[in-house]
Amino acid sequence: MKLVLINEVENLGSAGDVVTVKDGYGRNYLIPNGKAVVATKGAIKSVEENSKQAFKKREALLEESKSTAEKLASTSVTISVNAGEEGKIFGTVTTQQVTDALKEKGFDIDRRKVTIEEVKSLGEYTAVVNIHGDIKADVKVWVVKSEK
Repeated sequence: MKLVLINEVENLGSAGDVVTVKDGYGRNYLIPNGKAVVATKGAIKSVEENSKQAFKKREALLEESKSTAEKLASTSVTISVNAGEEGKIFGTVTTQQVTDALKEKGFDIDRRKVTIEEVKSLGEYTAVVNIHGDIKADVKVWVVKSEK
């Protein structure tokens, strides 16, 4: 039985591949679970068109991610915290505080995509923002004593 894979199937192929499988495997597993369709001319064209559309979307997302990374790299944020006499802070600076500061600058970043080293004192730190896949940006974070 010839099928066109809709999704990647382990040990068989990736989306858009035309594969030959045993009838039972195709009829009882791949087709009912939405992993493949019967390989007709229309199905093959449809999958090719869908893969072209997905490729264009990935390219646009990649370009947007690169542009966001460049903007973030030239951005620095200031976070005010309570600190003692010698510059040691009470608590730490969280990723939520960094994302809130970035939101004030116009960036909508999920806090789970931000990592920052442990902050114990006032000063300059670097937060790494994972934008998309391999695209990351370093953001300068200034930790300053809050004015009471």
